[in-house]
Amino acid sequence: MLDFSFKAIAITNEIDLNKIALQCGIPKKFTWEEPLILRGNILQSILGKDVDNSKSVLLFSFGSVVFINHSNDEEIKVLLKYLQSFEPEMDLKNIGRYSDDYSLHISETETLELTDEYVVVPEYEPFYPELISTVLAKSVALEKTEEQLGVIHDRLETMIDRLEKGKLRIGNKELARTTAKILRHDYNTLAYIMILDKPDITWASSNASEFYDKMIDFFELNDRHKILKSKTEILYNIIDGFSTISHSIRGLFVEWIVVILILIEIVITISQIAGWIP
Repeated sequence: MLDFSFKAIAITNEIDLNKIALQCGIPKKFTWEEPLILRGNILQSILGKDVDNSKSVLLFSFGSVVFINHSNDEEIKVLLKYLQSFEPEMDLKNIGRYSDDYSLHISETETLELTDEYVVVPEYEPFYPELISTVLAKSVALEKTEEQLGVIHDRLETMIDRLEKGKLRIGNKELARTTAKILRHDYNTLAYIMILDKPDITWASSNASEFYDKMIDFFELNDRHKILKSKTEILYNIIDGFSTISHSIRGLFVEWIVVILILIEIVITISQIAGWIP
């Protein structure tokens, strides 16, 4: 039985693949749809030692990294340190917060077997490592986004508590910051992680397409994406409510100012007519 091990980590919100490819001497322009694969001589030059040909690292533009057959934690640390030179905002202290380990086994079996920890296939196909890596990369990136959504929910809950206590004034900057966080979450989920997009190989091979669809279903990526979209819509509705209240309060304040100015003008006019003031 042949084994492949995978370790997926969400390290940041975005990785500039073209910058890394240029540094590695890879003459190719990468798009969002494809990962940058480091292997062979390139991987050896980064690690500073000989590397088994079975090892590789896949970098995804939406901030995830997948290590294939890297059982040595020291090698992973060296590679992450190398990536930090391109993405300084990476927090290496909490790097394993959004991660997942998985395995691919090739065995004499009649059907494909999917579990939480591994997948068993009857024979090896070249597309298996990349498709598994893609699903894992999207899963951990989605996990990171799900937690960020929880932080936004907590922030809105604080604002709702203030409303319940009668503190109706909400600053424009506060509303703008919260709205920006929701928009960023929406962008990271739909436009950048590209949950609904399929790798190019799946359009060329029906076997690859079938395998990818099974992996996506097993990891519930589409369902998780729908839940996130639904929660995001709720957040937008809450923000709209806050904005309506805030604008109403400001409009009422302006109306009272106008009324007070009119009253002052009337009092001054009457006083002048009555001779109370020159």
